[in-house]
Amino acid sequence: MKLNKKKENEGLAKSVLMAYLVLLLHVLLVACLALLILFFRGIVNYLIWIFLGGTLIILFSAWRFYRRMKAEGKTLQEILKNPIFEGREVEISLLGGLASLKVGKPDHLSLEDFSSQTKQLEDPETIRLRELNELVRLFENNLITLEEYNQAKKQIFKS
Repeated sequence: MKLNKKKENEGLAKSVLMAYLVLLLHVLLVACLALLILFFRGIVNYLIWIFLGGTLIILFSAWRFYRRMKAEGKTLQEILKNPIFEGREVEISLLGGLASLKVGKPDHLSLEDFSSQTKQLEDPETIRLRELNELVRLFENNLITLEEYNQAKKQIFKS
């Protein structure tokens, strides 16, 4: 149980650090573009090189994504059918939406629909696994009987 929490915390920390790294890289990109404009004769003279560099970066990123997708043995449709993405629109954006790509069906919710829905931060499978782990821990520590264990397990699998 502690190992799972530690892994979750490490994953969360890595995600936050990755978000900061992406933000830092965007700031560096904007700073480099500003330096090009200020210290050289202008961005127009270097437009073809900037376009080619950006194209190479995009192609390299697409190749890395494709390679990872094939390593996992999934197609893009299978990845987007994940319950996390179900009924949602996925947007990949650069520089705060200056360039973006949207995939999936957009969610058009009115304020009434939004307020009536309950928010769920975890998918049901993760909640079920956590509850089962806790139930096993209780049973192994002799805090519940076998009958209580089986009854609780049935309730978890029904929900």
